[in-house]
Amino acid sequence: MTGAKSIVFPLLAALCWAAFFYKIRGLRFERRTPALLALLTAFALKGIAFVLATPMVSLAVDRQLGIPDIAALCIHLLGGVAFSAAVLVVLVFWAHAPEQAWPRARWRLIIAVIIMLTMLSLWIAAAAGSSGRSTHYLVQNAHRPVVAVYLLLYVSTLLVALVEIARLCRKYAEVAGHPWLRRGLRITAIGALIYSINFVNRASAVVIEQLDLNPLKWEMLTLLGAGIGIPLIVGGLTIPSWGPHLSALHAWWINYRTYRSLHPLWLAMYQELPEIVLHPPASSLSNLNYRLYRRIIEIRDGQIALRPYMNSEVAVRTAKLGREAGLARNELRAVVEAAQLKAALGAKVKEGSTPVESRASHNVPMLSDLSGGDDLASEAHWLSQLARAFAHSPVVAASVNDRRSQRTER
Repeated sequence: MTGAKSIVFPLLAALCWAAFFYKIRGLRFERRTPALLALLTAFALKGIAFVLATPMVSLAVDRQLGIPDIAALCIHLLGGVAFSAAVLVVLVFWAHAPEQAWPRARWRLIIAVIIMLTMLSLWIAAAAGSSGRSTHYLVQNAHRPVVAVYLLLYVSTLLVALVEIARLCRKYAEVAGHPWLRRGLRITAIGALIYSINFVNRASAVVIEQLDLNPLKWEMLTLLGAGIGIPLIVGGLTIPSWGPHLSALHAWWINYRTYRSLHPLWLAMYQELPEIVLHPPASSLSNLNYRLYRRIIEIRDGQIALRPYMNSEVAVRTAKLGREAGLARNELRAVVEAAQLKAALGAKVKEGSTPVESRASHNVPMLSDLSGGDDLASEAHWLSQLARAFAHSPVVAASVNDRRSQRTER
């Protein structure tokens, strides 16, 4: 188990310090709010605790200072009581205005200090009767009355604190306006409950010792509770900062896929109607939102330019083929419009100027009758559907090929 701790605890320490240095950048751009300072304190305390919890480090600290189990005391005070108090202060200042938050935070900090001083006193009393350093301080000394009191005070404090963290997170998540803050609070609540497994396991050591069983057999629960709970807590407390970047990345990816999906239709129009394009084609994806906007406008301009070449027979024939293929609503409208565009492009390529027959076709739908959207997102979604039908629909291909066959026979 010592080998596993030598791997897991340094990783958790690195995670806490990574969160610390990520958030400390905010000091340059944000006011030094109590919530931010408390959050930095929480990450620093937990980072120190996990460094000390690494077996090699705790052994070196005890030997260097010449005080057995001093590292264990620091882990419990800094990474346990002080850390949980700092997280509670963060939540209080996130949920309340400073003038309301300070009284709530103050009594939590006072309670934490009292508990830490009590634990220190118990640890000093236990050290007087200690025979030497313990590899697992709480578990190996749970049979000693003073350490048992120390252990129960420690684990009960942490269990109460973690349950309170989970309760506040759930409560504040219900009223949080920012979606990533809401997600972060819920993740933190889950992490706190999972991390509490550690302290339930530690509390059970007192009972297990009385039954002459070995509590170290359950030490894996400590690794699981910390290894799952702490990343969730750290992630939940920081996700309001980096979560919006995920939303932006997701939006960029959606825009990119839409932009690429419009390419077949846009390219076909550009090759026959180069005047619709404001900027020459480029492979760069810089300023993707603007490029997507321009592509939508250019496709719509192309549709207007191709209206004189559209033929109502294509629309009627495609609608019939589409219904036979089981298409309806937007799918049917997409193939009808796509077939009209493809046939119109073919007519322009062949005849070069407005064909006489199209001028006599009074049943071609007006532009206002064509499907579309009320905003850029819905317009992009519709044109993407139209472009897929234009490039890949067998109904469109069959309708246009049938049209060409009829023209050839004539």
